[in-house]
Parts: sequence; C-alpha cells; structure tokens
Amino acid sequence: MEPLRTRTARPSDVHDVLAFWKEAAEGTSISDDVAGVTRLVERDPEALILAEREGRLVGTVIAGWDGWRASLYRLAVHPDHRRQGISRVLLDAAHARFVAAGGRRADAMVLVENETGQAAWAAAGYEREEHWRRWVRPLA
Repeated sequence: MEPLRTRTARPSDVHDVLAFWKEAAEGTSISDDVAGVTRLVERDPEALILAEREGRLVGTVIAGWDGWRASLYRLAVHPDHRRQGISRVLLDAAHARFVAAGGRRADAMVLVENETGQAAWAAAGYEREEHWRRWVRPLA
C-alpha cells in the first residue's frame, strides 16, 4: 500500500472535495458548495488539508486561522480508510500550521449527533467544553 500523503487543496480539487464530503463527512454546512470551498482555498491556500493514498482522497480537515483563533472543521476520513491513523496525520498537519502561526489552542466544531466524530476528537486529546454555546445568524 502506498504511504499516506498530505497536501493543501488547490482550486482544481474543489469538486472532488465536495463529492468526498457527501460520502465521508457528517452533516452539511452552508458553505458546502463550489463557491464556498473555492473562496476558502483562494483566501487561505493552507487551510484545507487533504490526505491522499494511491491518488485517492481519503481524508480532509479545514485548519482555519484568523490571527486569533485556530479553528478546525470538516475532519473527515473515508469510511473504508478509518482507524488507520489518517485523522491523526491530518490533525498533526493542522496543529503544526497553528503553532507556526502563533496559535495557542485549537477548537473543533462537532455535531452533537456525530458520535463517531466525537469519539475521534476525544481520542485526539480534545475535550468538550459545556460552558460554550454556538450562536449563529445567516448573513443572506
């Protein structure tokens, strides 16, 4: 088996990433469209980290850094490739990005119903903070 390779996404990856999320990620986001992912990749070319094996996309994570917060989104591993350390490799790459930028803590967004995701985050050393609530308002 070919070793796992990580790299940052390019605009040409957008359609593949969106198709991958439909198969491997839990839930959807308001930004799960060509315009949203293209905007992310163009605005912050290091944010969307991909894991590939044998030329196939097997994992993703968005490592968003705004100069203040280190935020993680869309940690997803293809169901056929889970429990092989891919999440750990993706998170190591994201953490290295944050540390290099001066980040002090990483925050992850995880759906309440996503038990698989919650277990993965806990295994990676993340803890749920019950004293926070997410407040959202659509802008359009």
